[in-house]
Parts: sequence; C-alpha cells; structure tokens
Amino acid sequence: MIIGVGIDVAEIERFAASLVRTPGMRERLFVEPELFLPSGEPRGVASLAARFAAKEALAKALGAPAGLRWTDAEVYVEDSGQPRLRVSGTVAARAEALGVRGWHVSLSHDAGVASAVVIAEG
Repeated sequence: MIIGVGIDVAEIERFAASLVRTPGMRERLFVEPELFLPSGEPRGVASLAARFAAKEALAKALGAPAGLRWTDAEVYVEDSGQPRLRVSGTVAARAEALGVRGWHVSLSHDAGVASAVVIAEG
C-alpha cells in the first residue's frame, strides 16, 4: 500500500550558488557519505542537487511535517546503481508513525535541473 508520494526539482545552478553563498549548508543538508564518491572525490553539484530534491520529496511523501532533520535521511546508491534511502531519528519516527515499511526512489538530472521522486510504502 502506498502511504505517500513526493516529487521535487532543483535548479542545479541555483543550488550551486546557494552552496557557495552559505558555506555551512552542505553539512546541514547532507551526511558525510553523501558528499563524496566511493573513490573519495567530492560529489558533483548535480548529484548533490538530486539528493537534495530526494530529501524534499521524502518530506512531501511523509506529509511535510515540521521538525524533520535533513541529516536524518541519507540517499545512497547500491552497487546495482539503484538509489535508496536510509532514515533515522526524526524521519524514521515519522515514517514509523505512518506505517512506512519501505521506500522507492528515483533520481535524475538533465538540462540544468535535478529531480527526484520518493514513494513511501506500507
């Protein structure tokens, strides 16, 4: 059963400007593994924008309640290339209260826009 669906888009150039303008923003939005590729190189801004869009979509799928912490959701990619969500703290508590048992995530970025869809399944 679908509990919630969220979708979000982020203009990559605007997101990049926000990261430059607000130096602490990366640490407020992302956990350490989201910031770097498996090789240890910094993740590109388009990929970060897609992860940000996924976190916005996740919040929408949960009904957009106040008090969710950005770093209580981690977007990661399995070896197969499938994006996934790992939730903890405030996000996990809201998901549990709604009966969420699993997540479906889709990320994309093209033509200057990053997008994400999140489905919360019960």
